[in-house]
Amino acid sequence: MTPPSASPDRTPPGAIVDVDLVIVGAGPTGLFATYYAGFRGHRIAVVDSLPELGGQVTAMYPEKQILDVAGFASVKGRDLVAGLVEQASTADPVYLLGRTATDLVSREDGIELSLDDGTVVRAGAMIITAGIGKFSPRPLPAGDEFLGRGMEFFVPSFAPYAGKDVVIVGGGDSAFDWAVHLEPVARSVTLVHRRDAFRAHERTVEQVRASSVRILTKAELTALRGGAGPDGHLTEVDITDPDGVTTLPCQAVVAALGFVADLGPIQQWGLEVLKRHVVVDTTMRTNLPRVFAAGDITEYPGKVRLIAVGFGEAATAVNNATVAIDPSAKVFPGHSSEGG
Repeated sequence: MTPPSASPDRTPPGAIVDVDLVIVGAGPTGLFATYYAGFRGHRIAVVDSLPELGGQVTAMYPEKQILDVAGFASVKGRDLVAGLVEQASTADPVYLLGRTATDLVSREDGIELSLDDGTVVRAGAMIITAGIGKFSPRPLPAGDEFLGRGMEFFVPSFAPYAGKDVVIVGGGDSAFDWAVHLEPVARSVTLVHRRDAFRAHERTVEQVRASSVRILTKAELTALRGGAGPDGHLTEVDITDPDGVTTLPCQAVVAALGFVADLGPIQQWGLEVLKRHVVVDTTMRTNLPRVFAAGDITEYPGKVRLIAVGFGEAATAVNNATVAIDPSAKVFPGHSSEGG
């Protein structure tokens, strides 16, 4: 199953869009919130600065196996997004993709959200499902000049790494996940981390240790070399550790050093923010009237940032936003399996 290749956004720039609920963020949590809002009978608009649905999963991890979604022992990122897009389509949402939400104004009967292309969305309530906001990869100190010529920050497809010597830099979940997936297709995989402790899930670390992946700790990638000129491709790298410098053949480097997150204009809306996350209560309500949040962007005591948690928060946010839109409505709509 693959997501639709064509953009579902058919709204011209500068339009005025009137809906019951606007959702900012089209990742997994936002897509499930869209479906659930349709289940509650709402007219919905979905805003995302990325040009495609699926958020970070589509942009960075489409081939990654996701292991913490109910109902699936393992599901590829692209397949999860495809299923969520199909499910959300039942709500017939208005998608506003490749557009950034810039300004928020509260009205007596709702909110007014302005986008960077002049589009204005008027809604009875808003749910922010923007994940970590806009994100940019942390740079690799050595080797930025080889970006696109053997050095990458993401692995959207494994096929280009077939038969290559790959060096992965990092000690988090992404580094180890990519090591697991590239080991069967690459000629060799070396994982380099500057510490001897890892942030990745223990199960994945053990899986990599049990594979043919070479793990170098207390080490750093200090030089990349290759063909001369702007088209010259990467051929070898230097790894420096306490014992000295080792040169390895290498045609591909994956810099999995994490991301710098930026909430962007959202930070200017007057929301209560803690460590770049939006503070919510048990109803997913923020400190602003008619504004709710769900998914990785939220903060509250005991918060766990998992896709599965985001799905539950999305349903909670939609049900409580429904009452904000229509005070005569019930928070609990009944079970979807109940007839009549």
